[in-house]
Amino acid sequence: MILGQSLINYDRQCRYLLKFGETQKENILEAELAMHIQQPGLRIIAIIVSCFLASNFYAQSKTGSQTKATRLKIAAEMERSIKTELLNKWYPGSVDSTYGGFITTYTYDFKPTGSQDKFIVTQARHTWSTAKASELYPESPWYLSCSKNGFHFLRDFMWDKTYGGFYSLVDREGNDKSDPVAPKNAYGNAFAIYALAAYYHASHDTSALNLAKKAFLWMEKHSHDPLHKGYYQHLQRDGTPIMRNATIPSTSDIGYKDQNSSIHLLEAFTELYGVWKHEVVRARLEEMLFLIRDKLTTKKGYLTLFFQPDWTPISFRDSSEASILKHKHLDHVSFGHDVETAYLMVEAAEALGLKNDAETWNVGKRMVDHALKNGWDKSVGGFYNEAYYFKGRDTISIIYDSKTWWAQAECMNTLLLMADHYPNDPMKYFDKFVKLWNYNKAYLIDHVYGDWYEQGLDKEPDKKTALKGHIWKATYHQFRALSNCVKSLRQND
Repeated sequence: MILGQSLINYDRQCRYLLKFGETQKENILEAELAMHIQQPGLRIIAIIVSCFLASNFYAQSKTGSQTKATRLKIAAEMERSIKTELLNKWYPGSVDSTYGGFITTYTYDFKPTGSQDKFIVTQARHTWSTAKASELYPESPWYLSCSKNGFHFLRDFMWDKTYGGFYSLVDREGNDKSDPVAPKNAYGNAFAIYALAAYYHASHDTSALNLAKKAFLWMEKHSHDPLHKGYYQHLQRDGTPIMRNATIPSTSDIGYKDQNSSIHLLEAFTELYGVWKHEVVRARLEEMLFLIRDKLTTKKGYLTLFFQPDWTPISFRDSSEASILKHKHLDHVSFGHDVETAYLMVEAAEALGLKNDAETWNVGKRMVDHALKNGWDKSVGGFYNEAYYFKGRDTISIIYDSKTWWAQAECMNTLLLMADHYPNDPMKYFDKFVKLWNYNKAYLIDHVYGDWYEQGLDKEPDKKTALKGHIWKATYHQFRALSNCVKSLRQND
């Protein structure tokens, strides 16, 4: 009778446990068993029940298509794509052996084209990708050499030796071509810090860490807002923040703070804190995490895009539909950014030692769920680019139904993260992850010439012959997503 009742109770407990993530389940299970083992006469029952519960619980913890065989099969496909359809197409061939840095503009079949101006974001992303590739594939020495080349170009040509900070744009030879209205910005400097920290981690070259520190402290002095928190995005050459005035067009983002630079500062500080445990870096990492999680993310689960310096949201919702669409660059729902940010917040929380932080996971889950419910193509998979909550309408409206490459890559990464943390959630994250991977294979990955098309071919088939690389398109998004997924898929192998 006692054994029968215990089995019933533990079966109920098992069903209760399925609501939680893996670590939470294990902790609850251990506590319950420890309590029962202390009760006289129940030690043997506890052992029997623990075996029963383990088989019941672990059988249910990988449901549906989430089997070991499926995970390993997808991991193998992804790693093959990394090696034969991405990294090998770019490196070492994109290294500019004449002027340094990376050649970034390529035709669909990987022929260099155009003037090859060098953008801080792209140069930094290639430097970051090759640093990470050198650690993932140490048997291929050219990755670290490529990253070193990127570091040297950042240091010697993109860093302003007069005023500090990184220029936004230089020509192929390294001469400044930045926009005179806003020659520097937080977004570009964030990616430079991100790359320098990654290169230092891979190479142990202290000169790279020193430049990362220098860039962080320059941002601390010029871009950080000690009053309202966060960072000013647009900066003059000497680092003075650019404030909005009546001469700036309503469609321009000059003078606004924004979510995009904020989430990538979060990302950069996570990388930097991994190699430099400075108290100010930690303070800014915490600041950006809590700011993004608690202020920039709406209750519905999407990010507001732009803000006044005091973080008052920029919204055109009370305007006409024509005005809203005219200003949609400043005010819309970006599903890709929302889902990517869920991952970046979890990553930052873990770097701060806040593993399994409930509030971060809850907000991240809400962001992913909102995107799945409102921006997911139920037919073939993939997340639409943009949507809007028009006033007076009951539901959200998709205003740009293409599917950009970086969003599908980042969303794949986050869906797997959610699947492993919430394996039995009704949202069926793992099934969505598999469907998105199949979508990417069918409509985004170029299996002939390599890399990913800029937009999914199901919506924009003409992108099949569009530029494969340009100053806004490098390897960072797809390489990070694929390599993270391979690691996660194999973590229990």
